[in-house]
Amino acid sequence: MSKQQKNANKEFRLSSWAIDNPSVIYVMIGIFFIVGLSSYFSMPREDFPEVKETKIYISIVYPGNTAEDIERLLTDPLEDKLKNVSNLVEITSNSQEDYSMIVVEFDEDITVENAKQKVKDEVDSEKAGEDWPIFNGAKVEPDVFDLNISESFPIMNVNLTGDYPTDKLKEFGEYLEEEIEDLPEIKGVDIRGAQEKEVEVAVDVYKMMASKVSFDDVIQAIANGNMTMSAGNLKTNDQRRTIRIIGEIENPDELNEFVVKTEKNNAIYLKDIAEISFKEEDKTTYAREQGSNVVMLDIKKRAGKNAITAADKIREIVKKSKEEYFPADLQVTIANDSSSKTLNQVDDLVNNIIFGIILVVTVLMFFLGFRNALFVGFAIPMSMFISFMILSALGYTLNTMILFGLIMGLGMLVDNGVVVVENVYRLMEEEGYSRIEAAKKGIGEIAFPIIISTATTVAAFVPLGMWPGMMGEFMIFFPITLSVVLGSSLFVAIFMNSMLVSSFMEVGDKELTHKQLIRLSIILGGIGTFILIFGREMRGLGSLMIVVGILFWVYKYGLKKAAQRFQKNYLSRFENWYESQLRFALRGRNVYLFFG
Repeated sequence: MSKQQKNANKEFRLSSWAIDNPSVIYVMIGIFFIVGLSSYFSMPREDFPEVKETKIYISIVYPGNTAEDIERLLTDPLEDKLKNVSNLVEITSNSQEDYSMIVVEFDEDITVENAKQKVKDEVDSEKAGEDWPIFNGAKVEPDVFDLNISESFPIMNVNLTGDYPTDKLKEFGEYLEEEIEDLPEIKGVDIRGAQEKEVEVAVDVYKMMASKVSFDDVIQAIANGNMTMSAGNLKTNDQRRTIRIIGEIENPDELNEFVVKTEKNNAIYLKDIAEISFKEEDKTTYAREQGSNVVMLDIKKRAGKNAITAADKIREIVKKSKEEYFPADLQVTIANDSSSKTLNQVDDLVNNIIFGIILVVTVLMFFLGFRNALFVGFAIPMSMFISFMILSALGYTLNTMILFGLIMGLGMLVDNGVVVVENVYRLMEEEGYSRIEAAKKGIGEIAFPIIISTATTVAAFVPLGMWPGMMGEFMIFFPITLSVVLGSSLFVAIFMNSMLVSSFMEVGDKELTHKQLIRLSIILGGIGTFILIFGREMRGLGSLMIVVGILFWVYKYGLKKAAQRFQKNYLSRFENWYESQLRFALRGRNVYLFFG
């Protein structure tokens, strides 16, 4: 047998195995459908992907000190201590009045948790030294933390407004804060537009000088007087009871009676040298809704949790609070709800899948017929189900980058199915092969080309995931998703499409009787309507079944004749014109005219 004959008769073993074992492929289709569908519903939805940069932040507050003192007392000692940490890349710091921020960057060979623990160990070691600054009788406490982009932005805001003072609105906000923070999906809730209250002791310097009282005397008097301490144990009737002396003040006016100093049996009270007031701290946050001041709750989600589920639970808490706790004239509104954006993106993906199937089948039926076009349309949802299954197994969430990759891959995944179906159709129509023989030989001819084509398409997007730093970690989800989608479409084309075309492909359309069309429409329409009404998240599948049932009627009584006319007249004329143009271009010296 010549080499040319061997190439013509070669088969691709994997597709031939699938053709010879259709029962196994049917089982695989069922498994992928069920697991893929459950993975789609179970995958958490969020706006941004979970990106953990290997940077650890150290925040230190030391009131009453200049930027130079902050750098000398806090920043420089910690930088010297952290220089010897392994996997360190860079240390940057910013010292300003009352505050220091140190950023410790590590390489990608260490996890965020290990890097954070190393930094904490070094900070605790330095803080234990004798030279570490003391404020209000205790050592200054550094805050060591890391940032996660999906936890850095609030998923929604809850605004409270009404004819109430800010203190009362803040009280309502704190009630909601406690209820919402109990949710497992929520990391924390911050209140904006309302400040904490503080006791201000405004001393008169001239009265202090006249009374010979120092600032240390004032601070010491307040610290000693505002204290609860243990007074030992009292044993009575064989019982030991603990005694406490409660000295913490409950009303700021009590500070007026604190004795600052006693001079010649004359007590100098705090009220003699200072004015005491209980008021809000200096304003650091502002919250407005349509120009009116409000108390706003910033709600932040935990990484990897479902934003849509969290938003639904928050709305339920707000609704319940308005009915059972809040007064009727209190206005509670929800703003900046990112879960609706995420939900719309997911719905857009489902709509794109449905419209993709419709458009692919509509276009291909003019070339291959309606029945054979369904083989390619089948590849779209099945490839998506396999993709959802793989992405869920990798622990990914349905976020902006994942959805972007899925939607872009949606337009590419039909290529493999089109090539497989068209080549098998050509061998059956032009060469007269049987379905099984045409499927084995047809896929054997194009298996390696479509594998190489898929690999080169994926390779073009690989550099997007090789960017350094945080941007690379953010973008890597896109090429991974695209690789999964295109790999799934290749798997569907080689295994599932090959089995389906070997079992059901026909040259020319099989005539569907009116009775069969009614029976098929009742089945598709009935099941689809039931899913559409009661299926909740699966309503897209119900819509697709109804649309497919309608397409059968549209094709039989509207598009079938147009498709046949296109195949017999326009397509054949185009093929003849294209052939004549090729012959003319390749004749004699005409090739130089076309290719220079």
